[in-house]
Amino acid sequence: MDMAHDHSHQVSNYNRAFAIGVMLNVIFVAIESGYGFAAGSLALIADAGHNLSDVLGLLLAWGASLLATKPATEKRTYGFRKVTIMASLASAVLLLVAMGSIAWEAIGRFFDPKPVEGMTVILVAAIGVVINTITALLFISGQKNDLNIRGAFLHMAADAGVSFGVVVAGIIIMVTGWLFIDPLISLIIVAVILVGTWSLLRDSMRLAIDSVPEGIDMPEIKRYLTGFENVYQLHDLHVWPMSTTEVALSVHLVVVNESSNNDFLPKLQKQLHERFGIGHSTIQIERQDGDPCMLNKDGCV
Repeated sequence: MDMAHDHSHQVSNYNRAFAIGVMLNVIFVAIESGYGFAAGSLALIADAGHNLSDVLGLLLAWGASLLATKPATEKRTYGFRKVTIMASLASAVLLLVAMGSIAWEAIGRFFDPKPVEGMTVILVAAIGVVINTITALLFISGQKNDLNIRGAFLHMAADAGVSFGVVVAGIIIMVTGWLFIDPLISLIIVAVILVGTWSLLRDSMRLAIDSVPEGIDMPEIKRYLTGFENVYQLHDLHVWPMSTTEVALSVHLVVVNESSNNDFLPKLQKQLHERFGIGHSTIQIERQDGDPCMLNKDGCV
């Protein structure tokens, strides 16, 4: 019996991006909420509330990314990598709560409309377009490979669009005097954010329960392993996320000739990493004699 482990990581450092993003958004939240209350604009207050939740989300993601770099210990053999998944899940839940309260207030405004200072709404929201766009660009390079970073990017990009919508609302109110536009835009803000939040919640939940990460083709992995040199059969194949960026695999391989090739395991691990993005592979080699599938008949391939 032989056990092989591959523990190579590629973790990008986004400390500077998180620091800049948090600082810009804290400043903007203070400005936007202050002017929102002064102008009586629920649209501004709604956007400020969402930006505040984004600040908390950025802090959660930042803290998780820092914890994930801590080395493994005897009690935590995988370290703190899983906290990146927990952070993205907590961020999604936080957004749902915030949007629910904003939607409730917006519905109330339809029955009790308040006057709004259109020019104030336009100027403050325009600042938001700039700040949210800058913040989104800080995370654009890593959003394809990390759920934490993707969450930050999507939220900031959505905020830029939402702030632009608030600018449009301010212009319409100034031209027409239609006060219902303010709560209407607020509900549109909520709807837009919920779409992105649902995707984040779904993906976070999937990783939290150790489902196969998105983009991993299990049938193709099985075909590759069973077609690998000297492999007669496989069983107990498992693939799961270690974090939002790292994937692990464990499998039992039944081989025809265990000692025929000394580079069998290194070659297999390298291919799993390069072809499927699996950086942590644990492979157990078994001989063909006996009944290796006696504990898991359905899992044998």
